[in-house]
Amino acid sequence: MKRPSILFTAALLTLGTLVPATVAGPAAAAAPVGAPPTAVHHHPQVLGVGGAGAYRIGASLAALTAAGHIDWTAPACGGVVHAGATGSWAGVLLLAFRDGRLVEVGTATVPPYSPAGASVGMSFAELEDIYGLRGSLIRNDAGDAEAYLVRVGSRVELFTGHPIRPGVGYFQVGPASFVERNFRQGAAC
Repeated sequence: MKRPSILFTAALLTLGTLVPATVAGPAAAAAPVGAPPTAVHHHPQVLGVGGAGAYRIGASLAALTAAGHIDWTAPACGGVVHAGATGSWAGVLLLAFRDGRLVEVGTATVPPYSPAGASVGMSFAELEDIYGLRGSLIRNDAGDAEAYLVRVGSRVELFTGHPIRPGVGYFQVGPASFVERNFRQGAAC
């Protein structure tokens, strides 16, 4: 009694001529025509006090530039140079170097998140819920700006206010001697 298997085979052959077979691969995984494009980030989505990706606190501007990790630079005063990241971090991270060494990594976007899960766009109350006693709300010396500060040894996570709404507008990390000092006292020059 081979009749059921013959009927099944005949049905598959008939179906195969009506429905084209596809091979799973990059084209099969593509979004349907007309669907909005999706952004693909190949970087970890965490910014910690050590930096992010190739952008490690203390890294050399010359070495990062030679490796193709710096898009643009803008000299400031006091030996500080601001720079933009390349690759998937382009438009996400802003960098500050003092005397040729990375001293600040910051972002105004989400992601990245802090290791604890905090990010731009959160309220200061949400940061207090996340960090508890590890962080505190501070004001600058002029008394006209507030931020949320988390100390991790000699380095800090600093979440500064948004210019047009309450809450976090910028998240930066680096040595307290640079990041916190600039917030509290303003740039040295």
